[in-house]
Amino acid sequence: MRSLKLPLSAEDVRSLKVGDPVALSGVMVTGRDTAHKWLIDTFIAKMRPAQGDDMGVYIALKSLLDGGVIYHCGPVVAGLDTHQYRFVAAGPTTSIREEPYQGDVMRHLNVRGVIGKGGMGAKTLQACREVPGLYLHAIGGAASLIAQTVKRVLGVYKLDFGVPEAFWVIEVQDFPVVVTMDSHGGSLHADIEVKSAAALDALFR
Repeated sequence: MRSLKLPLSAEDVRSLKVGDPVALSGVMVTGRDTAHKWLIDTFIAKMRPAQGDDMGVYIALKSLLDGGVIYHCGPVVAGLDTHQYRFVAAGPTTSIREEPYQGDVMRHLNVRGVIGKGGMGAKTLQACREVPGLYLHAIGGAASLIAQTVKRVLGVYKLDFGVPEAFWVIEVQDFPVVVTMDSHGGSLHADIEVKSAAALDALFR
């Protein structure tokens, strides 16, 4: 398993290919459906004006995600009353829900890594080529185990979206992932889809 520090360089990304196991250490940001739609609507497509603390959050995220990683995760968080936050569970969310947004977010913020489960589609794969970036598959069903790699919760943005949908800024150590979409056009998910379709077709001949 290869150990990498966040943020990732373009050279880091290009050196990895589908199937490579990686252990990530450093700072990453969680973000799901509401977070991605907010970024698109407010700062990329500019369909709505920034309000309240929006601009401050955007500036902070630009810095955090430049070369960084966004994790599709709706964590279970302890310490909400005291603000002494601690991740109790941190399993990956199904990523395909972010397919309409992910490529544009990657390009706009120079996001080099996306973590989730289940893979993503052609738009995200194209962004992985361009940025360059990676899709990194985390272990589904291992939320408590993954939470043990979260050493500190450094902060949270847009908590008004709700705990699962907020941007949580976390410091991780040896966070385990596998590259399943790379910057060279490789996609394990696309390969499996093609092979599965062929197998299904053969069954009905």
